[in-house]
Amino acid sequence: MNPEKLAKLQKAAESGRDTMRRKKKVLRKDGVVDEQKVKNCLKKLSVSTVGSIDEVNMIKKDGSVLHFVNPKVQASVPSNLFSVIGTVQNKSITELLPDILSQLGPESLTYLKELANSATIMSKASEDEVPELIADFEKASMKETKGGK
Repeated sequence: MNPEKLAKLQKAAESGRDTMRRKKKVLRKDGVVDEQKVKNCLKKLSVSTVGSIDEVNMIKKDGSVLHFVNPKVQASVPSNLFSVIGTVQNKSITELLPDILSQLGPESLTYLKELANSATIMSKASEDEVPELIADFEKASMKETKGGK
């Protein structure tokens, strides 16, 4: 490179002329953008806040429960939409059983019956007596160790 041209570029850089202007790149978190989009969609559907809800339980087909404690619940009855916002815990039905019996539908009740039947079968299997030992395994293991040497 030509030394005269290099000196000219350095002088221009010091004065701020003839240099490329750099723009600051703004990084946004995707969660914030997504949350704002959801809020805008809910606003369009004219949801209203449902107050004084202590917990929300969503029961899955496999018997696990999505358990929300003190969530923010919004609803739009004409569009059949419910929005539940809060921290979720994944629990089994048996952990929440006495409190959520009134919330269970027919599908969940049949699941509970199947669960109870399998639990009784498992407990009966564990209660069976252990059969008596017929052979002496110590002698057999001694023979194997002697023969293996």
